[in-house]
Amino acid sequence: MKNYLDIALGPAALDLQTERGSRGAYDTTSDGLDRLSPEEIEQITSAQHFYMATVNEDGWPYVQHRGGDVGFVHQLGPTTIGWAERKGNRQYIGAGNLVANGRVSMIFVDYPTRTRLKLFGTAMLDRSPTDDVLETVGAAGFRTDGVVTVEVLATNWNCPKFIEPRFTAEQIDAAVGPLRDRVAELEATLAV
Repeated sequence: MKNYLDIALGPAALDLQTERGSRGAYDTTSDGLDRLSPEEIEQITSAQHFYMATVNEDGWPYVQHRGGDVGFVHQLGPTTIGWAERKGNRQYIGAGNLVANGRVSMIFVDYPTRTRLKLFGTAMLDRSPTDDVLETVGAAGFRTDGVVTVEVLATNWNCPKFIEPRFTAEQIDAAVGPLRDRVAELEATLAV
């Protein structure tokens, strides 16, 4: 895999880094890794959502939110991830961009732990996946608009600054449930 900044930094960004004195702080040599790390796999495969940017034929970026059940994104190989495209609003903007270009930038944010993994990759949309492929991404029996696979080219853990911890209703219920039970127990004791 490439170093994330080898892809992200263009000439204008490099010029700004030089102008503002931060150029030396960033190593853009490849890390030489040929697989996703266990921490990256955990962040990706335990996600309930992510944000993905694609680019259309005119060069315009399009950012969208993708979500599903926890674990809807699967590791399919050392540097390959994938998921089933569920039926949506039928605009097919992101899907069309994948067909035309395939370049993606994705961000997986885990709000409770304030971790953020960014990645660059090349994506493909399989519009007629076989039953075996659907089974591999946990979508056997679901209505889908296909399966997306992404060959991850580079990753980068991003700073947690300004990530506000947010929790799902299920996470809050799990944390507060024992407190509710204890309050009910104490109220019952006082009522006697």
